[in-house]
Amino acid sequence: MALTLPAHPDPLHDELAAGGLLHDLAHAFGGPFHFVLPERFDANLAAFRAALVEAGVEGKVYFAKKANKAAAFVERCARTGAGVDVASLGELREALGHGVRGEDLVVTGPAKTEWLLTVAALQGSLIAVDALDELDRLLALDVPRPVRILLRRFPPAQPRSRFGLDDDQLDAALLRCSAAGERVRMEGFSFHLSGYEVQPRTDLAAELVELCLKARILGLQADRISIGGGFAVDYTHADAWQEFLAAQGPDDYHAQKTFQTSDFYPYHSPVAGADALRAVLAARPRGDGAPLAERLREAGVMLLLEPGRALLAGAGSSVFTVQGVKDRAGYGIVTVDGTSLSLSEQWFNSEYLPDPQLLTADAGSPASQYRACVGGASCLDSDLLTWRKIAFPCRPRPGDLLVYLNTAGYQMDSNESPFHDLPLPAKAVIERKNGRLRWHLDRRPAL
Repeated sequence: MALTLPAHPDPLHDELAAGGLLHDLAHAFGGPFHFVLPERFDANLAAFRAALVEAGVEGKVYFAKKANKAAAFVERCARTGAGVDVASLGELREALGHGVRGEDLVVTGPAKTEWLLTVAALQGSLIAVDALDELDRLLALDVPRPVRILLRRFPPAQPRSRFGLDDDQLDAALLRCSAAGERVRMEGFSFHLSGYEVQPRTDLAAELVELCLKARILGLQADRISIGGGFAVDYTHADAWQEFLAAQGPDDYHAQKTFQTSDFYPYHSPVAGADALRAVLAARPRGDGAPLAERLREAGVMLLLEPGRALLAGAGSSVFTVQGVKDRAGYGIVTVDGTSLSLSEQWFNSEYLPDPQLLTADAGSPASQYRACVGGASCLDSDLLTWRKIAFPCRPRPGDLLVYLNTAGYQMDSNESPFHDLPLPAKAVIERKNGRLRWHLDRRPAL
């Protein structure tokens, strides 16, 4: 029996497929493309904001721009007053150029360049300081306004992390901020945690609340904390995910390839998106005392969030055209017109696991199941979009489309490269206007 992992049903995708728009776009672009759905982004943002309101917690949501390069999402942030999390001068310029105000940016990342720090300070952006030498460089800047900063806390529960200041460094940083007077506005603390567990985020957030109270004794503002991202996305049903993990093995993959299941993204998460934020706020730090939401309220501390993937849940997919099919013993190899560089998970010892959807070019395909992996158009033997032998409802044919659902979060452009001089896939923005689905290229004049 073929191993499957069906994605959650999506009526909008079904409408796009049935209406022929995806085939029209494939014909127009003449190659692979992504489509993005900014209205889904709006809905996800609204859900995070609603979770903060329900908990009675003052907060601000920043979109982690690294999760997707589409201008459409940054434009939505500008229109809705959401913040944007940037980690390079290019990302900062992109956000400003699409209407996001400087004071609505938070600048993260390690060892930032001098010019990035300077531009961020001039724009009034909030800067997450990751090292003492970075703080010293900020304090030495000649800018006409106080530099807004957060001090990033080293996560004790993840001792291999390369981010953040340890206890001694935090103490030194607080003293330097206090001595700097009006040159700096130390607004609070932040952290970066890997993984998606709720309790570690609650625990470390509560520690940052205590650090804010400590910093205020030194006369510092210290009235906000950032807990970063790490809010999971739910791609498939629980039963399907557990059955997949239990059944998958080398025979299910081309060339008997093996994967460590621990390297797979958790494609089912019982608590995802805004519900994960609700869980973080409702949990009791270290399992004791008042919930985190109450501690934030009592201390007068604002909560900052930097979700990326979770704001992009359901907000885009990737489409490839079948170029050819070859048969092997017991299965086939489908080759498409793009490369695995457009599905980033394949380049992290893993696989983008939800089943791709096959859209046939006409209704005449025989309905006989056909198992096949999916290879890219490059000359690299390792260029497979899907190593797994997918159970297609029929044998794919040239001109058919493969749609990889829900790829907007980190998948569709993190590692894309014009290898072989192949053009990067275009991005089409699809919105419903006056009852019709309309599209335009992502890189049109902003706003």
